[in-house]
Amino acid sequence: MNKTKRKIFETSMKLFADKGYDATSIEEITATVGVAKGTLYYHFSSKEEIFNFLVEEGMKLLKNSISIKTDKMTNSLDKIRAIVLIQIKILFKYENFMTIILSQIWGNDERSKLCKRYVFEYIQMIEKIIKEGIQKKEIVAKDADVMASGIFGFTCSSFIYKMRHEEVDVQQLFSEIDNLFLKKLKA
Repeated sequence: MNKTKRKIFETSMKLFADKGYDATSIEEITATVGVAKGTLYYHFSSKEEIFNFLVEEGMKLLKNSISIKTDKMTNSLDKIRAIVLIQIKILFKYENFMTIILSQIWGNDERSKLCKRYVFEYIQMIEKIIKEGIQKKEIVAKDADVMASGIFGFTCSSFIYKMRHEEVDVQQLFSEIDNLFLKKLKA
């Protein structure tokens, strides 16, 4: 991604997170970036395309980070632990991205459907690992869909924890989640 496209991308992400998609205009994006509309339209055909690109790139980063970390692991519970830690790190590092995803998931418009699709695909990744763990008797035999949705949900709740505290030690937060929830998944 070239420098101008990255600047448009990052500025749009911040504005969408701070003000919301609907309240952010193309004019505001171009003014904040310091480029002409033509330059923006050279890189993106519309505000919707910027949004779609943002969601696709962010979810690709999350999924790739998880695949890199878990592909060589054999124990399913260790994979789940790795996923939770990565998700917490991404929540904290890419706060604007996660704000957009979590705020847009609740509607029925096209943006919401896009966000839901990516979140549900991500939860299915977790569910697949849980099912493998159940088959290998590494994870307690319960409803894999409920467990995967719950893991996503309580990991996202660490975002709320972060908002309530000025400084958060990610590793300590992960250890608390591991002790409170993840260790209970062991078969």
